[in-house]
Formats: sequence, C-alpha cells, structure tokens
Amino acid sequence: MQKSWYKEMAVYQVWPRSFCDGDGDGIGDLKGVLSKLDYIKSLGVDAIWFSPLYKSPQKDYGYDIADYRSIQPEYGTMEDFKKVLDGAHERGLRVIMDLVVNHTSDQHEWFKKGIEDPTSKYHSYYHWYKGKGKRRPNNWMSTFAGPAWEYNEKNDEYYLHLFAVEQPDLNMDNPEVREEVKDIMKFWLDMGVDGFREDVITFISKKEGLPSSPYWFPVATGIENYMHGPHLDEYLLEFKNDVLSKYDCMTVGEAPMMTTKKALKHITEGPDQHLNMMFHFEHMAADCLFYSWFKTKFKLKNLKKVFSRWQKDLYGKAWNALYLENHDQPRVINRYGSPEYRVESAKMLAVTYICQSGTPFIYQGQEIGMLNYPFESIDQYTDVSTINNYNVAKKIMGEEKALNLANYASRDNARSVVQWNTEKNAGFTTADEPWFVVNPNYKEINVEAAEKDPDSILNFYRALLKFRKENEIVIYGDYKEHYKSSKTLYVYERNYEGKRMLVINVFGDKPVKFKAPKGFDLSKGKLVLANYKDADIQDNGFTTKPYETRVYLFD
Repeated sequence: MQKSWYKEMAVYQVWPRSFCDGDGDGIGDLKGVLSKLDYIKSLGVDAIWFSPLYKSPQKDYGYDIADYRSIQPEYGTMEDFKKVLDGAHERGLRVIMDLVVNHTSDQHEWFKKGIEDPTSKYHSYYHWYKGKGKRRPNNWMSTFAGPAWEYNEKNDEYYLHLFAVEQPDLNMDNPEVREEVKDIMKFWLDMGVDGFREDVITFISKKEGLPSSPYWFPVATGIENYMHGPHLDEYLLEFKNDVLSKYDCMTVGEAPMMTTKKALKHITEGPDQHLNMMFHFEHMAADCLFYSWFKTKFKLKNLKKVFSRWQKDLYGKAWNALYLENHDQPRVINRYGSPEYRVESAKMLAVTYICQSGTPFIYQGQEIGMLNYPFESIDQYTDVSTINNYNVAKKIMGEEKALNLANYASRDNARSVVQWNTEKNAGFTTADEPWFVVNPNYKEINVEAAEKDPDSILNFYRALLKFRKENEIVIYGDYKEHYKSSKTLYVYERNYEGKRMLVINVFGDKPVKFKAPKGFDLSKGKLVLANYKDADIQDNGFTTKPYETRVYLFD
C-alpha cells in the first residue's frame, strides 16, 4: 500500500453560507471561517473542503457558478480568501476547492454571450438543440425533477440542464471548454490551493447525438447516456496529465450511481489513474432506493454490504473516500442513528466509518451531533431540489405525505446554520435574522456546550481522529467483516504489521449478546475507544447497550 499525505489526512467540509457570519449580514462568509480556523484545527483534521465560494446567483447555493475566478460578494473578496488560505496553511491545514465543471450558471458570461450571438464560439460551449416540432430534443429528465431541456425564445433552441434550469450543462466535447477547465484549475492551484472535489464529474461526457432513453425514471431518465459517458476516461486523464500531475495536489470525484468496478477504472493507482478518490452514494441508500427521496426502512445489512464491498474491492488497489454527511444529505443521526440516543449513536456512527480504510470527511455540525430541522411548511425550504421534488411527490401522495418525506429527505436539513453557542441565532450571526433557519435545539446542541463536556460528541471526534493519526493500522490496515448476517451488529477487524484492531458497532437500542469473533480475546486487548464508561467483559463478550461502540487494539 503506497503511502501518501492525502490518505493520512482527515477533511472538514465547510458549506460557507451556513458556517459562520463574520460581518453581521446574516450570511456565512470567509471572515467567519477565518475566525474559526483554530476551532477547525482543534478537531484533529488536516484539510478544509469548501463548497463553492465563487460568484453565483445562488440558485443552487454556489453550484451554479457565474465566474470561476472570483469570490461571491456575500462571502467576501479574493483578499479574504487569500487570508483564509494563508491562515489555513499556517496551521498545517490544506485547502480543497469545489470544482463544478459539468455545468455553469445561466448568468455566466459564456452562456450569455452564446445566446446573444449564436455564431460565437461560446454558443458551442453548451448543448444547444432545435426541438422536434413542439417536442424537446429528447426525453431526458433533470435530476432535480422535470425535463432536462429549457427553451430559449431568443434563438429558438433548447439547452440541456441535468440539474436546475439555471444550470446549463457545458459541452465538454468542445476542446475549448476543456482548455477553460484546465485554466481554472491552474488559477487556483497557482494560488496555493491543495486540490479539488470535482462535482458530478462522471456526468461531463454525453453520448454522441444525445439519444432518447427507452427507460423511464422520474428524476433521471436518460442517465445511461451521460453517466460514465464515452469520453470520460479520456477527459479526466487529459486534466490529470496537462495540469494536476504538475502539482502536489489531490482530487476526489463525486459520482452518483457509482460502483467499485467503475470506480477502479478512475482511481486505481498507477500511470493511468484519473482521480485520487471517489465519493459514491451506495452507502447512503441503506434507508432508500437510489437516494433519500425514495424512502425505505433502514437495513443495517444493506449498509454493511456496501461498506465491506468498497473496503475489500479497493484495498491495495485504490483509496476510499469515507463520509456519512455532507451538504447533499440529511443529518445521519436521523437516518442511521437515533435522536433519542443522539450522543451514543453519533459516536457509534463516527467509529463505524472513520475506523475503515480511507480518508474521512466530516461535515460542519456533524462533530456536535446536529439533527434535521423540524420544518412545518414547504415555504420554509430554500433548496431548489427539495422544492421541485416536493411538487412532484405531492401529486403522487398528497401534500401531507410529501411534506413528511421532505422533512426526512431534504438537503436543507444539513444547511441550517451551525450552532456555536446559546446566544441569539446560536451565535452564528449578530444580525437580527440569519439567512436560513436556526434549529430550536441549539440551546442544548452547540459547540460551546460540547467544549465544556469531556464526554461530548465533539471531544469523542477529537479522540477518534487523534487515535487514527497515531495508529497506522486505522489508515493502512486490511479489513475483514464478522457476523455478516446480524441485523444489529456491525463488527470488523483491521490488520497491519502484526497489530490487530476489532471494531464493534451496535445499530439499535435492544440488548444483544455479543461474543468476540474466533481468534480474539477481549481481555488481552486494549479498549481504546468506547461510548460507555462501564465497558465490562463477561465470557469474552458483553451484553450490548443502545448504540454502543467499542474499539480494541491487540499487539
């Protein structure tokens, strides 16, 4: 297993709009981030990944970019960003930027110039097609619900948008577009940025002619024509060889509908490697089909199968990106844990994924156990995807059930402001009102309270990340699952250079008789992490407590 700095780091994700407001206008910004760099460092992470900071109309909160080389004015200036970049580097923190090049904003100058002059080079930067009579060019659906084509009256053509109407897809088959992407990469890398998280990067190559799909799916009809498209490998390798390989940087691609087999084509280590890591979504489907809006009952066996498959299939060949929360997912305690046992289940979930082989990513607020917001009306939501999906769902199941589903599935659950203390607006802003909701539980769940409690979720994350950093077995060890058929226990071992580690996680509040797997004697192991103080042993096992977790280390 080749060692590398990106394998040994842990990453903290900042969704800037809701992180911390430094200028008192109610919106999170770079001054707020600068004020919290010491806090981020104190977690034991080694890098910050910023969701988009670029100039944007904010129709999809930064994922609709109007200018790749400037900072959104609400977040500050380029000078503010450089202060954050320098401040992070001074603290030994690397900075990862979001690279969103499947699409731009419809307010980007490329798109606007292409409309104004259909003969200009910018027109071919996007996918423009004439309709078939009164019909759209094909039957593709947007992943944000609704058709993937929008008519433009000025030039009597449709443009493709796989996401919001305001997010037209770039035509990556145009070599001039790829040169623009490379110039954007160079701009940020030359400034000192340490890498990129590449948004829906596996969508950038579309099948020639953009044919209609014979299959129907409510939010992804046509996906087989643009997921892992015909030139994807070629374009990713071009970006790597022409730009990325010339810098000491890392890349992690985001890839819906990704499998280990497909991922290995992109992240297998060697001269033809396209990306360092891949964010997949398979493990986030243990309570749903495809993604959280198609809700099902949580099944631990489904979660374990995915975790184990990615651990085993990639080990020794490629590197995993580990996460349970981000800006696109509801809060994980509400999904895989228990709000009733919030502290216990948050700690257990942290161990579940951070003790696997891979680079762990932690989303803002996850480290204090933030929960979903109790929305009461669709009018409280701001996320374009949520609103579009709700409008589709209510036609099928009615308003009440559609709202209940939104409460569970919405990305807005992860976007309520970070809860810093018990002051007004949870200490997020000094403004009268923040840009978005403050969870009413902020008096109990906040950073200040967690700092004072040695047994808090926050301090558990610190201890867990410190343990990972100090023990290479957590980073580079192999993986073996035990008790695969259990509906309550997720147990696995790691082995590295003569050391063994046993990780025990309990998904549920009912007591279970646990006995150590064959070859393990708990009395001879060192209990290095646990979420209960009285972690006793009886007959090489124990009766589990609600959402219990234990990690034993054996020499």
